[in-house]
Amino acid sequence: MALTTLDPKTALIVVDLQKGIIGAPFIGSITPVIDRSVALLREFRKRNLPVVLVNAAGGAPGRTEQPRRHTEPLPAGFTEFIPEVDQRPTDIVVTKRSWGAFATTDLDSRLKSLDVTQVVIIGVATGTGVEATARQAYEAGFNVALAVDAMMDTRPEAHEYSIRNIFPRLGETATTEDIINELAKRDL
Repeated sequence: MALTTLDPKTALIVVDLQKGIIGAPFIGSITPVIDRSVALLREFRKRNLPVVLVNAAGGAPGRTEQPRRHTEPLPAGFTEFIPEVDQRPTDIVVTKRSWGAFATTDLDSRLKSLDVTQVVIIGVATGTGVEATARQAYEAGFNVALAVDAMMDTRPEAHEYSIRNIFPRLGETATTEDIINELAKRDL
């Protein structure tokens, strides 16, 4: 874990903690990920730092070798955030139709208009939505931090590969506790 600091204007990006995805067959219990996400949401909101809630409402077009999921109309409530997220009027809500939260949205310009220079990314799935969002944030010039204990995947190999091989090249990895401790330094 290599978190060195958090920029004064850091945003929390919560990827796909929504009703239509949270019931997926994750590699472990999703409950600790939700609990850690709630803790981070609480700390960012307490300090009036931007919170971005991302939901998926479909996927990018194009052929793939593997069957595409969610190509039919989405069931009612699919994109609604789980209750634990406790969506607030001050949250930035981004609905994506690709793996990453930046590619098909105005998230980059919205964060830059708030003078955000760093993002902390959490959510599901580690090897798709979280990783794609981290790649896009890095490419857009944001400092990236990833709370690796506040993310989960349905594929163990994807989860581990992203954490060990991809994330250290895109930013700094940390635990939820590391990030909360770094935020607490601002209160001294």
